[in-house]
Amino acid sequence: MRRYDRLRHILQLDPERDSHEIYRLITAYEFPWDFTRALELALYRTYAVPSIGRLLARTAELTDRTQKRYDDTALLLDAVVEHGFDSAQGRTAIRRINQMHRAYDISNDDMRYVLCTFVVMPKRWLDTFGWRSLTHHELRAVSHYYGTLGRHMGIKEIPGSYEEFESCLDSYEDAHFGWDEGARTVSDATLDLMASWYPRPLAPLVRGTSLALLDDSLLRAFRYAEPSPVARQLTRGALRLRARGVRLLPPRRSPHYARQNPEIKGYPGYPEGYRIEDLGTFPAGGGAGTSACPVLHVPKEEQGHR
Repeated sequence: MRRYDRLRHILQLDPERDSHEIYRLITAYEFPWDFTRALELALYRTYAVPSIGRLLARTAELTDRTQKRYDDTALLLDAVVEHGFDSAQGRTAIRRINQMHRAYDISNDDMRYVLCTFVVMPKRWLDTFGWRSLTHHELRAVSHYYGTLGRHMGIKEIPGSYEEFESCLDSYEDAHFGWDEGARTVSDATLDLMASWYPRPLAPLVRGTSLALLDDSLLRAFRYAEPSPVARQLTRGALRLRARGVRLLPPRRSPHYARQNPEIKGYPGYPEGYRIEDLGTFPAGGGAGTSACPVLHVPKEEQGHR
C-alpha cells in the first residue's frame, strides 16, 4: 500500500452513507495522533465560554478528577468511532452520555457549540500541522458523522455542512468567549494534566508549548500572557517538521484507537478491562463515578440562577 492509497479508497465511498467508515479510516489510520491533539484542543476551547468553564469548576470534574474525566470522555467517544452507531458498544456509549446529560439543564446552543468544535478544530489543525489536509469529500463525511452523533444526543438545529458548522462555531465564540475565574482554574488544571504525561523536568516546557498553540482569543479569555514569537515559531515549526516526516512514512496498516493512547491512565485495567457502561459519572446515584456531568453544564437545582 502506498501513502495515498487509503485516501483513494475513501474518495470512492459515499460521504453520507459511509460517513462512519470514512471517519474511522481518517481517525484510526490516517491521523490518529493529530485527531487526538485536535479533539483535546476542541474540548479545551469550550472552557472559554464562561457558562461551561464556570460549571466545570463547580463540579470539580476537571480540577479534582482531571485524568478520569479525560479518560471517560475519550473512551466513550472512541467506542462509537470503533464500533459504529448501531453496535452494542456504540449504543451503550451514547446511552451513557445521554444518561449523564439528562440530569442537567443543558442549553441546546452550548451542546451544539461543543459539537461544532469536534467538526471544525480537526480540520483547522490538519490544515496547519497535518501531513495532508482533509478533502472536501472527507469534510462532508465528518460533518455527517457528527450530525448523526448530535441527533443521537438530542441536539437540535444541527448545521448541515462543514461551512455551517464553522460559521456556527465562529459566531458563538465571538459572542460568548470571555473571562471567568473558575474557567481559568479548569484551564490550568488541564494544562497541568497534559504536563503530567511527561517526565517532571519537562513540565514547564510542555505547558509553554501548549500555550504557544493557543490563538489570541483563547489567551485573552483565560488572561494568559502572550507567548513569545520565538516560542510560537519553535512549537509550530516542530509540528510542521513532524508532518513532513509522517508524510514520508508508509501508511498505517493497523488501526489505532483512542483507547490505545498512552494518555489514558485513569483506571486500573486501561487500555483493556473496562466496561463502557461503567464509564463516566452517575449524577442520579446508583453507579460508579462521581456526581457531575463529564462534558457540560447546569445541575437542575441551579435552574433559574444561570
